Amino acid sequence: QVQLVESGGGLVQAGASLRLSCAASGLTFSSFAMGWFRQAPGKEREFVGSASQSSSSTYYADSVKGRFTISRDNAKNTVYLQMNSLKPEDTAIYYCAADWSALEMRNNYANKYRGKGTLVTVSA
Repeated sequence: QVQLVESGGGLVQAGASLRLSCAASGLTFSSFAMGWFRQAPGKEREFVGSASQSSSSTYYADSVKGRFTISRDNAKNTVYLQMNSLKPEDTAIYYCAADWSALEMRNNYANKYRGKGTLVTVSA
């Protein structure tokens, strides 16, 4: 049984940093591209970033480019999202996902596997 479990969310002030983690089990982690998505209250889910199987390619939404960094540790079956200079508009539930292509994850939200999410709240 595949499980993706996110952690690291919380309440922070604008300008602060957070690092999210997503621990994967039940799948061959290194065979999957990994990504992060988010969904704010009353809004549709949106792509945040993705990393290819070997981390050779990473992709980001324009709204987070330069502030967020996705990384992965295949030895630990874990993907991370380092979030710096957080803004109130970053408030959302953040989900990690696994799929075949980091490139296609930018536009394909029907991912092979997805976690239940962790809440990030950024106060002004």
